[in-house]
Amino acid sequence: MSAEEPSELQGQSGTGDSPDVFALTADLVDFASESFEEQALVDWLERELALCPHLDVIRIGDNLIARTTGSASSRVILAGHTDTVAANENFPGRIEGDVLFGVGSADMKGGLAIMLAAARHFTNPMLEVTYVFYAREEVASVHNGLEEVLQKRPDLLVGDLALLGEPTDAAIEAGCQGSIRAAVTMLGARAHTARAWMGRNAIHRAGPLLNALAGAEIRQPEIEGCTFHEAIQVVDIVGGVSGNVVPDRCTVTVAYRFAPDRSLDEAEQHLRELCEPYLEAGDQIDIVDRANAALPAVTHPILQSLVARHGLEVRSKLGWTDVARFAAIGVPAANFGPGDPTVAHTAGEFVTRDSVERAWKCIEDLLTAGI
Repeated sequence: MSAEEPSELQGQSGTGDSPDVFALTADLVDFASESFEEQALVDWLERELALCPHLDVIRIGDNLIARTTGSASSRVILAGHTDTVAANENFPGRIEGDVLFGVGSADMKGGLAIMLAAARHFTNPMLEVTYVFYAREEVASVHNGLEEVLQKRPDLLVGDLALLGEPTDAAIEAGCQGSIRAAVTMLGARAHTARAWMGRNAIHRAGPLLNALAGAEIRQPEIEGCTFHEAIQVVDIVGGVSGNVVPDRCTVTVAYRFAPDRSLDEAEQHLRELCEPYLEAGDQIDIVDRANAALPAVTHPILQSLVARHGLEVRSKLGWTDVARFAAIGVPAANFGPGDPTVAHTAGEFVTRDSVERAWKCIEDLLTAGI
């Protein structure tokens, strides 16, 4: 679908029957929006939301924020990224029965469809709502559109609770784990392999470190009833000069996913303490990337009410999502959206009508009944 081909649901006024959110999901899947190529979709969304007089619409780059302007005492943020990973012979989408296949169908055009349908449909919701459609989530954090909004207009992201439409199959995935990547460089001394004893092999030096990391204790703390599962993995190793030279340098990249009962600094210190016994003068640890974790917001009254009314499963989020950005600014957040997260980014990515409709009914109820 192009920006000149509006969906069949264009102009939902907020009155009448509930919208067909599954059909809207299919429309959005057929709207190409790979990372850095979201502009056409955002242009179209901006035009659609501008038709809603109950919304204040603000655009920041390729990020779009639409806010209700009523007088309800609480405000919920519904947020989702507009980009998808690169298509893998799965664009445009196709529907087989009640299953929609296509790039972004699970991650997260279904979540975006729910946001758009809610923005059109609820002209006077029981909670004030901020809809945040942001760009470039599927690429490096430095490009993240939500971070761009935080830097330029943090006031637009103030709320009582944020729900991110990441695929959870209409369960609550609470909090998220943090992430640190570190490059550990160990030195040696070059020599000809015919006289290897005259040098020192840096790759061999890495062996004890690799064994220690492979055998490191893996924590599984339970926080607010959610069990998190940490992971420490070597994800890259680089070394070697040529086939007849003892290598004098070896760099091991370590990825550490840590539970939210540790701060970012505490997690980094833990990783350093694991590595430092195997380092010598001249070796170094460089932090390549780090992102804070987020505590599960399961005790928030809005979230508790939503879970109780619909009997939602509550589980921990083992990956990293932008709930951490909201948590960092003091906004409790959780992941909630249609789609199976295990099929995201695959060639066979799909979402079912049932999953979309179950997630929609929860959001519909939240905005109709409030807390």
